[in-house]
Amino acid sequence: MTLDPEAVQQIVERTLGHYQSRAEAFWEGTRNHDVAQNIDALLRHIRGAPPFTLLDFGCGPGRDLRAFVELGHRAIGLEGAQALAEMARSHSGCEVWQQDFLHLLLPVAHFDGIFANASLFHVPRQELPRVLRALRSTLKPGGVLFSSNPRGENQESINGDRYGAYYDLSTWRGYLVDAGFAELEHYYRPAGLPCEQQPWLASVWRRAEPA
Repeated sequence: MTLDPEAVQQIVERTLGHYQSRAEAFWEGTRNHDVAQNIDALLRHIRGAPPFTLLDFGCGPGRDLRAFVELGHRAIGLEGAQALAEMARSHSGCEVWQQDFLHLLLPVAHFDGIFANASLFHVPRQELPRVLRALRSTLKPGGVLFSSNPRGENQESINGDRYGAYYDLSTWRGYLVDAGFAELEHYYRPAGLPCEQQPWLASVWRRAEPA
């Protein structure tokens, strides 16, 4: 589908409103999720010596921000829903920027890594190339982007109040390569289950530089 700017903004506002109104329930439902596999996938691909400067893109209530700090890194969160941003600051003690994904104000070449865990699938499909280029720009040369999204057959949908875009690996790879990233690895989650029981596609990418 192709949407006009007003329709895109309405989708963003509805999605953020969903999380704003359900912030406490979202925290209770996700606070004990084990994403150690994803955190490790990001960190082990970052070059240089830690501590690293990391952006948790769509940080929610701050579970993973806190995990990064406990591992000795400097982490900054980015979250669109005000209630979740406030929870993230309180829970993690980290700086959290309240920005929606379509109106990003990010420093250039600042981060060693970006952790986009269950967040980029909320970006409307027609806006995704622009958002990915913004993420590439805020990474240092050679920096690493991790993403994990529910996979699908390249469809878009509104589930309740939340927009989602669900890509297969080939299509997702195309978007990342076009935005200036080189693939490092991908895998499906949860680990150890048959493919049909692994709804999440995780992938790791390095900021590619012109030859």
